[in-house]
Amino acid sequence: MTTRSVRKTVPATAVLEGGGFLVHRPFPTRALMDVDPFLLLDELGPTEYGPGEALGAPDHPHRGFEIITYMLSGANQHSDSFGHRGLLGNGDVQYMLAGAGVVHREMPADEIIRNGGRVHGLQIWINLARDDKGLRPRYVDLRADSIPTYRAPEGAFVAKVIAGHAFGVDAPVQTQHPTDYIHLTIEPNRRAEVPVRAGTTVLGYILDGVVRVAPSREARTHELIVFDNDGSSVAFDAIGQSAANVIVLASAPIGEPIVRHGPFVMNTEAEIVQAFDDYRTGKMGAIEPERATV
Repeated sequence: MTTRSVRKTVPATAVLEGGGFLVHRPFPTRALMDVDPFLLLDELGPTEYGPGEALGAPDHPHRGFEIITYMLSGANQHSDSFGHRGLLGNGDVQYMLAGAGVVHREMPADEIIRNGGRVHGLQIWINLARDDKGLRPRYVDLRADSIPTYRAPEGAFVAKVIAGHAFGVDAPVQTQHPTDYIHLTIEPNRRAEVPVRAGTTVLGYILDGVVRVAPSREARTHELIVFDNDGSSVAFDAIGQSAANVIVLASAPIGEPIVRHGPFVMNTEAEIVQAFDDYRTGKMGAIEPERATV
């Protein structure tokens, strides 16, 4: 396999989101707005909360894209205007097709609010083609033990296949716009090489550790790697004393106009105006209050 070269590396920017929680965001920022079809990558924390300190994202709308949330540690409660409710714990995944529009809430689990604890996760937004932006929202919640794992020969690395396909493994989540989402844990001084399809956009995000991605190019914690489309694989050499954790994303560009405003991503300004109007007039629904249990 011919390994792809590196187009650029982008450090994540620390920002506050939702109710004021810490996010490390490599894009969209001034340095990099989007990488078709990927619209956003947020690393949530990692943050150590004390009792009563945990923050989340109260009710907010989405339209025009799909979302994958991956909890590395901690626990979040999710609910939305279509009646879906779920709890994501360590290693769990939620896939959401926002499509025609949904109101969503992401808050720390009661236990985290009450006792505090470490919260660490990832959220990515993947654009939808024009013909798919009107699809009815749908969801998949996955427990950590249902996510398939590939173990490389001689223990060089482990790959969790969160969405799509990799190393002969099909993930339970198959996105509307086909996307491969892989979490690599690479042992020190070992290599992970991931086959990728021709013509795809491929990104690598370093959760922790240091990797060499070219003879004279390194990337480290909270850095994004954007690869050129010039090979059939991407390769990461873990250097240093500890294992490296790397997220790999691969998907074909959509190649359509993008107009984005906050939680809405459409093809025209008029569609953005319509999205705001639909949200204000309640056409995306509302999240019903939790019912008390006896």
